[in-house]
Amino acid sequence: MNQLKAEKVRLPYRLREPFLTTTESALFRTLIEMVGSRYVIFPKVAINDVFYIQRPNENVHFFNKIFRKHVDFLLCDPKSFATSFGVEIVKPVTKDSTRESDMFMDELFLDAGIPLVHIPSSEKYDTADIVALFQLAVTKIGGTTALRIEDPTDTVPNCPVCGKMMVLRIHRRGKYAGRKYYGCMESPRCTGVFAID
Repeated sequence: MNQLKAEKVRLPYRLREPFLTTTESALFRTLIEMVGSRYVIFPKVAINDVFYIQRPNENVHFFNKIFRKHVDFLLCDPKSFATSFGVEIVKPVTKDSTRESDMFMDELFLDAGIPLVHIPSSEKYDTADIVALFQLAVTKIGGTTALRIEDPTDTVPNCPVCGKMMVLRIHRRGKYAGRKYYGCMESPRCTGVFAID
């Protein structure tokens, strides 16, 4: 019994190897060669690190659409780290069908004005082919521009008292009855509020 206690119990996690598949590694090397120092390339970026849900308490059903999803590669400006391109490795589909997840990713990036480049899965890539796919992705977004957080009503403020995320609420009584405001998610333990003009 004492011997069992003395033995260190390992956590049930193991390292995934390799981090990138053969296909991802081949494309990563091609992208590095292609873009040089013009962009920084991040592999396997979680979608919720790139996009946030506007007014999350009102749009909670949209969370599952991005939960546990990632974009294969993200190309960012080397100075500001602003997102410039998303890159997805896609599996071949029939002429009449497009995978639902691919359609969602298309819509998500298109709405943000970020080109999403679809590159067919392969173990070898030709730079000229990849460049053509980047040009096609830029053409798809046309004149749209990337949305940034500029309008404070599009974001959820942090509580001025405790720093936690706030929740959109409505005054139920008093002179402000019916008006919306942000209240701390820890309310009533935290009294932080943020008025909406």
